[in-house]
Amino acid sequence: MPGKPGAWGVDIGQAGLKAIRLQINDATEQVVATAFDYIAHPKILSQPDAIPEELIAQALEKFLKQNDIENDLLAISVPGQSALARFIQLPPVEASKVSEIVKYEARQQIPFALEDVVWDYQTLGKGTEESGFLLEAEVGLFAMKRDQVNNQLRPFTNAQLEVELIQIAPLALYNFLSFDQLGIRLGDETVAMDSYTILLDMGADNTMLLVSNGQKIWIRNVPIGGNHFTRALTKEMKLTFAKAEHLKCNATKSPDPRSVFQALRPVFNDYVSEIQRSIGYFSSVNREAKISKVVGLGNGFKLAGLQKFLQQNLQYEVERVESFSAITTDSFKDAALFEENILSFPVCYGVALQALKQTRIRTSLLPKEITTARTIARKKPWAVGAAAVLLVGVAASAFGYARVFQSVAPKRFDPALKKINDVIVATNATQKGYGDIKTANRNDYTGGENLLHGSGQRNNWLELYKAVDECLPDDNEEPDVRKQNRVRIFSLQARYKADLGEWYNGLSANAKEWLDDSEKKTAPTGAGWVVQLRGEHMHDETMGTRRYEKDPRVEMTGRGAGWLYDHFVKQLQQWAVPSHNGSGEVGVRKIGISYATIAYCPPPDRERGDPLGRILAEPGHGNRGREDKWGRKGKRGGMSGFGRRGGGSGGDDDEISMGGMGGGFDFKRKGDDSQLLGGHPDDTKTPKSIEMEVNHFDVEFIWRPDMRPTAAPTTAPANTATAAVTPAKAGAPAASPAKK
Repeated sequence: MPGKPGAWGVDIGQAGLKAIRLQINDATEQVVATAFDYIAHPKILSQPDAIPEELIAQALEKFLKQNDIENDLLAISVPGQSALARFIQLPPVEASKVSEIVKYEARQQIPFALEDVVWDYQTLGKGTEESGFLLEAEVGLFAMKRDQVNNQLRPFTNAQLEVELIQIAPLALYNFLSFDQLGIRLGDETVAMDSYTILLDMGADNTMLLVSNGQKIWIRNVPIGGNHFTRALTKEMKLTFAKAEHLKCNATKSPDPRSVFQALRPVFNDYVSEIQRSIGYFSSVNREAKISKVVGLGNGFKLAGLQKFLQQNLQYEVERVESFSAITTDSFKDAALFEENILSFPVCYGVALQALKQTRIRTSLLPKEITTARTIARKKPWAVGAAAVLLVGVAASAFGYARVFQSVAPKRFDPALKKINDVIVATNATQKGYGDIKTANRNDYTGGENLLHGSGQRNNWLELYKAVDECLPDDNEEPDVRKQNRVRIFSLQARYKADLGEWYNGLSANAKEWLDDSEKKTAPTGAGWVVQLRGEHMHDETMGTRRYEKDPRVEMTGRGAGWLYDHFVKQLQQWAVPSHNGSGEVGVRKIGISYATIAYCPPPDRERGDPLGRILAEPGHGNRGREDKWGRKGKRGGMSGFGRRGGGSGGDDDEISMGGMGGGFDFKRKGDDSQLLGGHPDDTKTPKSIEMEVNHFDVEFIWRPDMRPTAAPTTAPANTATAAVTPAKAGAPAASPAKK
């Protein structure tokens, strides 16, 4: 179209293609509408026998034949139900860090990886800024899956059209409401209206409900549209879809209008119920909001009796848009067609306004790579020209230097140049050596600072050690090591991982079964620490049974990995656990621990010894202590430390010591009798050497102290801090988890 460049807003719906062209008048600086187009599809896109790709391509081809859009901006809308819209109240934050906070919130709010979506955000509402901090700021976050965006762009790409802007339909409606209905202009101060207006845009398959006072926005998709009324007629009056659609549009002219409205009444009732439910929810979260009126949009709103029915049931004034107050349509060639379908034009009207930069909304779902490529393409001629000028300048400079160089005898300066070059080489080598030494010194200094102060994370490590310690089971003071609720930890190692998903994927299938149910199917993302606890336990409540003969009557939850999970790992999966000294709660998940599991638990080793911790002297061994599996000798505290001290093999008295859990029992042997000196409750039995099991294990979990949850998740395990698991008493089987 000849004349000043403008902007086309295009909305491709289920029933047809709607487009309107806007431009700014030079003399009045007002927005004027210069052209429009409405192209109905031969079939509604949602009909079973319709092929949407072909119908959209045909409509777009017809649109291009009827309109010249060269040199104009092209903006399109996408359905609101296929996009995600979230409105987030930000905490007090520095204005320069809003983008970082929003990106963090995007990861939490968008249920897909950010690489798989196109998203944008905008600060809404007035907010205040004090001392560099933004207070009471509300942010709108909008996203759509990348493949769906590409599907919406494909018809225009195939037609070799460049789309300048992609906007979701609800925000296009907000542009229409604020500009045309509320009279808000771009330069106006952000002031909220006293009352809220509801927009109901009825489409073919759903209705978009938007509530706004010009500043705040609230959106909901109502899953009832014009096709639901048509389907009701096809069902009740046994008509084809096409005949039912015609009857719906001409209900008042039918031979029996009463039967038509009787067939439509259930859908009327469902529609009003959904609208009332939406308004009720909005009012519950915005108690001071006052709704002034309801504005109906979309060709589906032309259904006879719908406006009156809504007004009677909603108790609000219900209006239909009869004209656009902010623009004139006098220049339209077919004004009758525009007025007949004016209810379907607000969406394309809103995106065209944004393309002309006349609205407060600035977000766009056009992929960034497309925007970048177009920017480069537009600047390429200037870059080529600048490069040509630079090349000419360099050539002229080189020519001048060449003439000067030719006027000098190089051989006269060769010795001096060589010495200068040698000095430069030596200087560079010295500087490089100095730089290497300086870097090494800085690294050593940084390492020392980290050791002394932990880079500000020292308290975090203390919290970690405290949490692990409080998750260990309480001592039940059983003399038999096989019944003692004790877990021995040999080492705690923490490895920093840039990609925690790599650690998760490296877990065995059995290790993933020990994870909490909420973490089994979702791999962690981002960076953090992987903490490994390596240790052993000797708890075995099945001793004395024929477990090696696979007796089905033996309960296996009181030993091995099952007992370890019930009495230790399950505690690491809690939000918080009670402290052993009764002083309160100690955070576990609360301090950033997650994904706790048994990474490794092989079949137990079998070692011979006395379960009550008594080992008699063996003739001929003298003062030599027995080694454990780690090569440690002598008397020691712990699970399996054995040692001996005394007068050797020929003495009258041999004093024997045994390292039990945290200490040992001492007794003396005189001849064939043994006397217990350590206060053992059973001091008459002779020590027995039997085969006992030692269960070695690796327990691993993720620790992210910088990403602590602010509150316990609603899906947290049932036995949280207030109902933490209490270790089973000795001799009683522990509860077995649903693990393999």
